[in-house]
Amino acid sequence: MSTLVFYSEFDSFTEWSALLAPHLPGVTICRAEEVQQADEVHYALVWKPPHGFFAPYRHLKLLVNLGAGVDSLVGRDDLPDIPIIRLSDPHMARMMASYVLFAVLRYARDIPAFERAQRDRRWHYLHPRSPESVRVGVLGLGELGAYAASELARQGFDVRGWSRSQKTLAGIACSSGMDALDDFLASSDILVVMLPLTPQTHGLLNAERLACLPQGAAFINVSRGAIVDQQALTLALRRGDIAEATLDVFDREPLPPDDALWGMDNVLITPHLASVAIPASAAPQVADNIHRITRGEPVLNQVFPQQGY
Repeated sequence: MSTLVFYSEFDSFTEWSALLAPHLPGVTICRAEEVQQADEVHYALVWKPPHGFFAPYRHLKLLVNLGAGVDSLVGRDDLPDIPIIRLSDPHMARMMASYVLFAVLRYARDIPAFERAQRDRRWHYLHPRSPESVRVGVLGLGELGAYAASELARQGFDVRGWSRSQKTLAGIACSSGMDALDDFLASSDILVVMLPLTPQTHGLLNAERLACLPQGAAFINVSRGAIVDQQALTLALRRGDIAEATLDVFDREPLPPDDALWGMDNVLITPHLASVAIPASAAPQVADNIHRITRGEPVLNQVFPQQGY
């Protein structure tokens, strides 16, 4: 017998187990507190498990991270020496791209200005800009970043991308390396942060780098809050150095009720939902990797937390 143990305070065990069961005959799917024979647990499907969670499961063969980001596993000293995979669901990429496209279009079409005018009952005309005149910088060209950048380019924006190592994407001016970062920021009228959180990216966008953005730039963060110095960002927004921000992630989540960002009318806040795992489309991918492990084949979408991705 084999058992898959599930742990997440945010995802539905009922939904995941119902979708996985048809693909995994002979595998018992249960919550951690329901495991009867720890030695029969061969697979783990988890999101942010507590420290020491894996210790009882001496025969684990595969760890599945319930999401695309693996920063919650980085730096842990209790991970088993087994393959670790992340979800790589095209539905997640489309969901992320749609959020990014919405946020970019909102700024490119000056919608916040019209929202403020409506609250004042004031007719306020601003002539629309052509998308080719708007420089959008996508900071991070991994799977989700590359997908979003391509969607933005398809809409006609002047899209630039930055990554740690050089990438080549059709219709996107790509740059790479720390030496190119400041110039990349300086050429971004709208900056979209899509980097993974790693030891190298933690605090990357400090006050000095935020100051590289053009005066009045718009800022969009859909990756992780800890990549940005949130205090410096708040100050830049208050001064108008950064004109607008759409923030889906924060250095503390939930964002505390007394945080200054809540009261700023040039900030749109959403509760970390730009892209989430869709069980219906991701369950077959999870099952496929379990079958691969069983057959002794390489898994897909393997990650290495010691590298941060």
